[in-house]
Amino acid sequence: MIATLLMIAGILFLALQLEEKLRIPSPLGLIALSFVVHYGFQQAPVLTGDAEHFAMLVIFLLPILLISDSLEIKVADLKEHGLSLLYLAVVSVSLSVVTALSISSWLFADYALSSAAVIVLFAMVLATDPVSVVSIFSKFELPHRLKILAEGESLLNDATALIVFVFVGLFALGGGEITALYVAEVSSEVILGSVAVGMMVGFVGLSVMKTTKNRIAEMMVLIITGYGAFELSEHFFVLLNFLGAHSHMHLSGILSCIFATITVNHLMTQAITEDNNQLDRVEAELKLEGQNRNASSGVLGNVFHQIKATVEERDRHLRTKEDVQLLAIVANTILFIAMAEMIDLNLLWKYKVEILVMFLATTLIRGVMMSLFALIANKTNKMVNINFRWWGVLTFAGIKGGLSIVMLTMIPTSFEHLEMFKAMVIGVIMLSTFVYSGVLIMIIVGNKDQFLAEKDAERESHHA
Repeated sequence: MIATLLMIAGILFLALQLEEKLRIPSPLGLIALSFVVHYGFQQAPVLTGDAEHFAMLVIFLLPILLISDSLEIKVADLKEHGLSLLYLAVVSVSLSVVTALSISSWLFADYALSSAAVIVLFAMVLATDPVSVVSIFSKFELPHRLKILAEGESLLNDATALIVFVFVGLFALGGGEITALYVAEVSSEVILGSVAVGMMVGFVGLSVMKTTKNRIAEMMVLIITGYGAFELSEHFFVLLNFLGAHSHMHLSGILSCIFATITVNHLMTQAITEDNNQLDRVEAELKLEGQNRNASSGVLGNVFHQIKATVEERDRHLRTKEDVQLLAIVANTILFIAMAEMIDLNLLWKYKVEILVMFLATTLIRGVMMSLFALIANKTNKMVNINFRWWGVLTFAGIKGGLSIVMLTMIPTSFEHLEMFKAMVIGVIMLSTFVYSGVLIMIIVGNKDQFLAEKDAERESHHA
């Protein structure tokens, strides 16, 4: 166990050094170093031995990654860019699956994949990794609106991809009949139900959080809130059966975790903002009292007490976010190490052509979806205008992650193309991690002056 801890800490330290010194995104460094350690030291400790155990590890660590990323999302941004995020996280995924169905006979002519199999396959490779995107963006000066679009899409489209995978793909793979009415009903049920559960758990978590001023206790409540929302949604049918409903209703843990965290963060931030406004009023009162030589020491003492309480609460909230981010970094390190241990290079080489075809197809489809988004967004005042630079960033921000492998483990073992699907999904994850990250960095670095100018203009318009 100590050797495992040393390995995790060492890889994380080196990845952060590469990020700091050479501006190599930490996910890129983590996965590269994990492979070096795994194949360079055959006696290195093993975290997971197969895809099933890796999936269990991802499910265990996924909520902390979601909590960390959700803390960066503001309700004001969701309101302002709601239409854009709806397209990127929902419409784009749906259209991508439809496009895949239309070209599947050409892409995989030798395999005669059914429509259900195509939906399952593409749903897995449409789920993006918010950790990689946030890590890259944090190192550069980019317009706030562009970051919201890319980071928000990478966070929210996981839920959409999982809903398509489970309630459409696996349902059809098991013999279920897919109709437009069924898709509409199950989508609205899962999305609305998951959001409602998340917000409800968020309000409960906030109520508990108000009972403590201890920073560590506050962080624990935040973690319990996120994990609690995730677990409650994933096993919502258990609660319904306990209440006598006899239902098999399943919700999205990802979506519930995101909205539980957003709810807590929004209400806490709102309270701090109100306290800051109160401080402004107190400051004005203090100035008036200062002009009065007979100013009461009690009044002044009360003023200073309010200032101290507000500053302490704000600092505590910021430090809690930093602590959660640290846990997320460690969790991400563990995931990449585990991924390196479970990847079978011989299997990837066996299906190298299929992997390359899948990678190129998904890249092309994503580029087309982002072009369609730009076309729609540029024709309405309710969405952000998308220029060619932004299109490039949004296209190559579609880096894949561990959730895709979780989906892999949910496919029945009797499925005849399971081996090929495993190879293609893992191969696309690997290629997107290195290729997309590299292209994304080149686009940002090559246009850094334009992005900086756009950010400055955005700031000026905000203050105007």
